[in-house]
Amino acid sequence: MQQAIDEALQGIRTGDGGPFGSVVVKDGKVVGRGHNRVLGHADPTAHGEVEAIRAACRSLGTHDLTGCDIYTTGEPCHMCLCACLWANISHIYYGCTIADNALIGFRDLQFDSLFAGRDKLTDYLSEQDRQACLDLFHTYRHLPHQRY
Repeated sequence: MQQAIDEALQGIRTGDGGPFGSVVVKDGKVVGRGHNRVLGHADPTAHGEVEAIRAACRSLGTHDLTGCDIYTTGEPCHMCLCACLWANISHIYYGCTIADNALIGFRDLQFDSLFAGRDKLTDYLSEQDRQACLDLFHTYRHLPHQRY
């Protein structure tokens, strides 16, 4: 998770977007990393998880990430959750919750209530290192950044 946090910090420092960093791991080795680049790429789909999935696919030369796990600083939005499922990610480890995302101005709760169903994935999603990720969110909240 620390590598995901470091990735998020890099994105915050460069002004790419929110405090969301992700790493894809296979057999104990990071095979893809990414951070939120919504602002940096002017692309609303450039979330940390999607960026890390794209990098892992390039690194491994495949669209199928079976056997890979993803570590991400924030519980995935529905777009990212579905991207993980489409990529065959084996398990998602997240730091901050959807509710935590809302505390720093992101509207994940709005979409979560619209699409629902997350409760059916409790074996697929695991919270990990929440306090470290909350510290990251605190840092983000107190740095100058563009709200979107």
